[in-house]
Amino acid sequence: MNFLAHIYLSGDNDLVKIGNFMADGIRGKDFSHFPPDVRKGIYLHRAIDTFTDAHPLFKQGTKRLHEKYHHYAGVVMDVFYDHFLAKNWSCYSTEKLEDYTARFYQSLEDNYELLTDRAKQVLPLMKADNWLVRYATVAGISKTLTNMDRRTGNESGIAGAPAELLQYYNIFEAEFSDFFEELYKMASQKLSEL
Repeated sequence: MNFLAHIYLSGDNDLVKIGNFMADGIRGKDFSHFPPDVRKGIYLHRAIDTFTDAHPLFKQGTKRLHEKYHHYAGVVMDVFYDHFLAKNWSCYSTEKLEDYTARFYQSLEDNYELLTDRAKQVLPLMKADNWLVRYATVAGISKTLTNMDRRTGNESGIAGAPAELLQYYNIFEAEFSDFFEELYKMASQKLSEL
């Protein structure tokens, strides 16, 4: 899952959301210097990634992409799944996506001292282009994938992945819907255990 899903699956606690948001940039097992709720977010992020990578529906989707995008297929799927979450946001939340994301950006700024250097670098770019809202459109996903491809020196080729998204759109969306229901249950249970 990409940023939006990780944040959403963190529940209502801003510090858990922040930990989950930053977790990809945190290596190792020692993050005792973070407050307990940020640590919960890091653990939750890792549980979500493990569940996602092993799930048959996610694997089925990456299989469709693997021949063309190889080990980047999972990255593309993460972005596709954030697209379906953003596009269908009203099925998952009563709060407008724009309001939800604005509150999240504000919480990052309010807790700036807790952010990793990587998160501090990403925040102004993320906020300026409103990445989380942009995910709701295919054009927004195209921009996201183009930017990600640029960071790989255009070697990944993932800028072209919106073609597969459109080709298999209904299949990907149905798989996401079934998968996300299971992921939500797992994440909720994990969060209550942490």
